[in-house]
Amino acid sequence: MSPLKLAAIPLLMFGFGFALVPLYDVFCDITGLNGKTGRIEAAEIDASQVDTSRTIEVRFLANTNTGLPWDFQPLVKKMEIHPGQVYEAVFRVRSASDRTTLGQAVPSVSPGLAAEHFNKTECFCFTEQELAGRETLDMPVRFVVGTGISDNIEQITLSYTFFSLDKG
Repeated sequence: MSPLKLAAIPLLMFGFGFALVPLYDVFCDITGLNGKTGRIEAAEIDASQVDTSRTIEVRFLANTNTGLPWDFQPLVKKMEIHPGQVYEAVFRVRSASDRTTLGQAVPSVSPGLAAEHFNKTECFCFTEQELAGRETLDMPVRFVVGTGISDNIEQITLSYTFFSLDKG
């Protein structure tokens, strides 16, 4: 193999690695993985912009990562919402440990194209959560789905996974 061909191989590998970032973004948009929600101040919401002519079903999922001894679930599994209106869903978390534990929730919205229109005004995912041994806590999330969301989107899934922040 000529030295020119050998020199081209690392360049091609670098180009492939560089192209993976936009390819990953396209993959996430298609599959709905890694859908990041937005954050908005309640004062920024225009109550006159509610679209009562359509409804979207929002489903709620809750998971805990291995190593975090918490039971975590939504109190309501799904709700019908109107774009532009503020809603509240409550999630309940209970520590199954006898000691104080610390966790952080990471949200995801599916389909990924809906994520840019899904905004939260209040969420337990904005801060770390500390639970004493056997403590139970109800945690609200207030959200609004923007009226600019595509008419093709009829269902959105808001999913949270709690991860342990305890050292060791």
